[in-house]
Amino acid sequence: MEEKPIIISSHDISCDAEYAVWVEDLKQSYRIAQTNAVLKTNIEKLKWYWNMGGELVTRKAEERWGSGVVEQVSLDLQAEFPDSKGLSADNLWAMKRWYSFYAEKCQDEKLVRSVQEMYNFDFHPNTASTLPFPELFGLIPWGHHLDIVRLTNTLPEAVFYIKKTIQDGWKRVVLQRYLKAGLYDKQGGAISNFEEQLPMAQAELAQEITKENYDFGFVELPPDYTELNLEMALEQHISRFLLELGSGFAFIGRQKEIIIDGVSRRIDMLFYHVRLHCYVVVELKAVRFEPEFAGKLNFYVNAVNDILCGEHDNPTIGILICSDMKQTEVRYSFKGLSTPIGVATYNNVQIANIERELPSVEQLQQKIKQLETQLNIQKQKEGK
Repeated sequence: MEEKPIIISSHDISCDAEYAVWVEDLKQSYRIAQTNAVLKTNIEKLKWYWNMGGELVTRKAEERWGSGVVEQVSLDLQAEFPDSKGLSADNLWAMKRWYSFYAEKCQDEKLVRSVQEMYNFDFHPNTASTLPFPELFGLIPWGHHLDIVRLTNTLPEAVFYIKKTIQDGWKRVVLQRYLKAGLYDKQGGAISNFEEQLPMAQAELAQEITKENYDFGFVELPPDYTELNLEMALEQHISRFLLELGSGFAFIGRQKEIIIDGVSRRIDMLFYHVRLHCYVVVELKAVRFEPEFAGKLNFYVNAVNDILCGEHDNPTIGILICSDMKQTEVRYSFKGLSTPIGVATYNNVQIANIERELPSVEQLQQKIKQLETQLNIQKQKEGK
């Protein structure tokens, strides 16, 4: 005897035969997704989430069956699959928001093409009622998708964070930090001459790995700190500094010595970038940009090319990180230079609590007593 579909009543809902058939189709598709999930848990579940969101949007479910239809679908699915997670009404609403976010952005074909070219994003909207599921989406967890849709505004921005999560293996807490810090807007923002001095593919990657501004909020320095203080602090927190620089940087050393014509010179910080296959000279300045800084960086980049680069290394690039800059001054400084260099700024250095560095009253009193004792001993010696 054939089982009749069970419909659990909710609120503000008008169930009919079409609704019953639709719910049965959803249940069947979910069973299939459950089976495939044994091998491809994340991908298959996300595909189902995507299609569920698409169903709610393309069927205009709320208009057809009432404003409580999402809650009703949730009850029906949970009754059929009581041990399954992710079928709550809140999660179904999230699926709809997820699908809607991309469906709305993909109305602009030019935008989609630009994203495909920029990020190698394999997504081809077609005339089907539901947009195809981008395979790229299956490579990050559901929670990451929720944060990306909640905290981004454009298609290029969303895809940027998806690609970065995949490339760098970001946990959700790391993704949230970069979303809130606006990494997308800062990425690749350094003023540079990479486009003029490097082949196109390398220039694009070099620009991508340099930021407009670096957040040094993880170091604490005195108010009158020097470049040397800054270097030492960054070296002490090198893991955090590498995270701020971005993926692909390997730290070679600080105050790296190179000898030219018998004269010892020292590079502030030297890195190697594994994706660019090149050395990266980083010069730090605790003051605003001055034109002569570009000349010094140019000197170091040329020296590293001649002294350290091997046969398979690409041209060295230089990055100057200073406290402030004027764009016009920087661009004028690039003219006449043949080496690829970029200039960025930093901020958020934490200023040390001066009171914490000063001796306490008790320490001062003890010091006075020690001095008095020494003076008394000295007087006794002189009296003899």
